[in-house]
Amino acid sequence: MTAVRSDNVVGLLVGSDRITSTSVECHAHIYPGTGECNATVALAGADEIDLAVSAGNEAQREWAALTADQRRDALIDLADVVHEHLGELAELNTHDYGVPISFAGNAIMVEQFLRHFAGYVDKPNGSSTPISGSNDVNIIEREPYGVVGVVAPWNGSLVVAASCVAPALAAGNAVVFKPSEVAPMAALRLGELCLKAGLPPGLVNIVPGAAAGGDALVRHPGIGKIHFTGGGRTARAVLKAAADNLTPVVTELGGKSANIIFAHADLDAAAVLSAHQGPLMQSGQSCACASRILVHDAVYEAFAERLLAVIESAKIGDPLDPATTVGPVISRESGERILAAVHQAVEERSGELLTGGRRVEIAQLAQGYYIEPTVLGEVDNSSTLAQTETFGPVVSLMRFSHDAEAVRIANDTSYGLNAFVHTRDLTRAHAVSRQLQSGSVWINQGSRISPQGPYGGYKHSGAGRTGGLEGLHEFQQIKNIRIGMS
Repeated sequence: MTAVRSDNVVGLLVGSDRITSTSVECHAHIYPGTGECNATVALAGADEIDLAVSAGNEAQREWAALTADQRRDALIDLADVVHEHLGELAELNTHDYGVPISFAGNAIMVEQFLRHFAGYVDKPNGSSTPISGSNDVNIIEREPYGVVGVVAPWNGSLVVAASCVAPALAAGNAVVFKPSEVAPMAALRLGELCLKAGLPPGLVNIVPGAAAGGDALVRHPGIGKIHFTGGGRTARAVLKAAADNLTPVVTELGGKSANIIFAHADLDAAAVLSAHQGPLMQSGQSCACASRILVHDAVYEAFAERLLAVIESAKIGDPLDPATTVGPVISRESGERILAAVHQAVEERSGELLTGGRRVEIAQLAQGYYIEPTVLGEVDNSSTLAQTETFGPVVSLMRFSHDAEAVRIANDTSYGLNAFVHTRDLTRAHAVSRQLQSGSVWINQGSRISPQGPYGGYKHSGAGRTGGLEGLHEFQQIKNIRIGMS
């Protein structure tokens, strides 16, 4: 079975059942590569969320009854099954939101995170400490929440599945995973692979949903914890809804990342990395997009020339073509919003248009939502363009003259998810990275999320972490057991 059914209806996965008739209206899924409807998506409402939580409760009890070795091996088996279907998951990911098939890292991440966190299942996760003035035995344990809710954005359902579902299962939880109705297919197929690998039905439930489904999930009293990835406006609504039951919430939100190019950087390498971390990768539709490029005065023109050469040579086209490096944006409305932001910046003279800024029409794909990768130079960091997350293939070039100014401009934003530094000077890299208000700092490389490293934001970019031991602990609650020995 594949996530796109032969009758062209994509159903929920609750337990071992596919549900195509639900309590709310379906959603017409538009493939952004062509602008055409390619499936009808059944959406979850309150009734379906309740079914999923019930299935999760039952499966979690079965999961918890297994030995640590059995749960570890089950996650390794799942990683093996995912490995066998990496090509299929990558293609479904492309159909979901038009990300080029050449960018297959999202699918690979699922396997990587499963293998990594499987290794934690049978490792010690508690401790015992002495007690002042007593011979009591003091035990500190970490236990699962039970059923956790994971809300994923349209631009990263597989990334969120990797970074949240893997540690949640390793910690002993069941998961109700809500992908966006805009991009449900890869996540649904992953849910089917969980069943194929032998996980208990209901341990991973996939419930595509819009606002009604998300609200029902975060308000459900049977959910022990919520992990939300998305925008700040929706995050505020999630936090308010979860507050009714005092449900803890982890958030991974937006970014307006600074990318600092120092005078003695490898400019050719920095230009390539900046292009791909900026407007090329996912057409800039990423919270990790390095959209503010800060360049030292001494190399501003030289770097700009190199950056434009890389960007203007990128192939825009069919996301299913392996040669394509730039795909469409998610929708016509999104494209209009992105171009309006560019035009506003030009009209207000807060930036000089160096390349791009137009819609692209491609033969056989004329109804797709393609926008030229766009670079604006001499951008004022206080401008709307520099301070607002564009979420499209648009980057801004800014000047700085010394290290302190670069740090000041980089930190002058309400966001703090990622920062990037390009320099051959290790001392400078270390000193600057310590001063940047950002959850991750990437030096001479792009954003490479791995299961070994904690990922998350400062300020309005969220609270909590995925990846690393910190990411595992997000899905565990702490219990203290005291045995009186006096």
